[in-house]
Amino acid sequence: MAWLWLVAGGLFEVGFTTCLREVSGFRHPGWTLGFLVSVVMSMLLLEWAVRSIPMGTAYAVWTGIGALGTVLIGILWYGEPASPLRLLLILGAVSCIAGLKLRGSGA
Repeated sequence: MAWLWLVAGGLFEVGFTTCLREVSGFRHPGWTLGFLVSVVMSMLLLEWAVRSIPMGTAYAVWTGIGALGTVLIGILWYGEPASPLRLLLILGAVSCIAGLKLRGSGA
């Protein structure tokens, strides 16, 4: 269950980074509310996950999910570049996250 909390927390991290781009100095209430809810949920879920998963592993996976998701949102939603090198580096990040999960929480 801890891994589920961790993945969900990483997805909420994608939510708060996406909302952060849109808050414009916290002048847009909807985006600001989305940012605040996403930050709280992301941190709460990360805290639940580290009760069972080693903190270093959990943090690496959480930030990796957030970084990967944020890059993908940037490419798909904001038209950021999707060069072969950038995509290869993203694949490397995903591989590292998967390796941590496959290695197990006792690693």
